[in-house]
Amino acid sequence: MRIPAHAVCTAIRDDIVSGFFGPGGRLTEEVLARRYGVSRVPVREALRTLESEGFVTTRRHAGACVAEPTAQEAADLLELGMLLEPLAASRAARRRTDGHLKVLRGLVRLGRERAGRGQGEDLRSLGSWFHETLAQASVSPGLVALLAQTRRKIAWMYVVEAPAQPAECWAEHAAIVDAVARGDAERARALTALHAQRSAGAHRPRVRNPQPAVNTASSPN
Repeated sequence: MRIPAHAVCTAIRDDIVSGFFGPGGRLTEEVLARRYGVSRVPVREALRTLESEGFVTTRRHAGACVAEPTAQEAADLLELGMLLEPLAASRAARRRTDGHLKVLRGLVRLGRERAGRGQGEDLRSLGSWFHETLAQASVSPGLVALLAQTRRKIAWMYVVEAPAQPAECWAEHAAIVDAVARGDAERARALTALHAQRSAGAHRPRVRNPQPAVNTASSPN
């Protein structure tokens, strides 16, 4: 059975995000085909997709390589996420279904229970599920796709520390859901923006090359 290119793309992307393929590392079609048990055709298609997403770059005489994001690119990406998350929440307040609301409330209930028990690893996965569901509740496929790609790249570029006070984090989630349930788009946006700003402080860049982008004229001294 022929494995589709999108499945190979997901596998390569996951290996890049996890660090299996490090920044600057070569991605030869032969090696990738052997690793995933496929022909070179879906690998070639997958590499083109990953290049369009910014995970892969093509170098003269070297071919496809894992991209090497700068510190400035990582900071810009985190800022983008901080803009998109509130937008998704405001749309969710206007467009969410009862099904979305039921899942969000269930996740908040589980999150608060596990925060009280100190189950950190469970909280990390629940938090991701919460934000993915909130985005889905926006009923905006383009925004959902952009947020998903942004989150994957943030996971690649940053190490995220567990919140020092998980109970407060989930109290913020609960307040966002209350605003969404009431259809209060502005409050949902404001609460999510504040939550995203606080969460950004837990992100530690893992990029290897600390040089910022060339255009730094507006940067403070």
